[in-house]
Amino acid sequence: MGVSTFHARLKAVTGLSPLQFQKNVRLQEARRLYSAGLDVGAVSRQVGYASASQFTREYTRLFSTTPRQEMAHLRVSGVK
Repeated sequence: MGVSTFHARLKAVTGLSPLQFQKNVRLQEARRLYSAGLDVGAVSRQVGYASASQFTREYTRLFSTTPRQEMAHLRVSGVK
């Protein structure tokens, strides 16, 4: 399968470009790692972001909350 065919098929199935799909997968994994109790810096590095500020921007754009707010919410709700 050619690259352009792959891109077109992925977009048809997911509604996302390959880059958007990759970002969403990484950020969903970050959300899972927060529920496991890891801190923001560790999570951003673990999911492949060299820049914590870029990670925070992307996370906030997808989930409409900052990583720190997410962690505070998890603590309040009793998730370790």
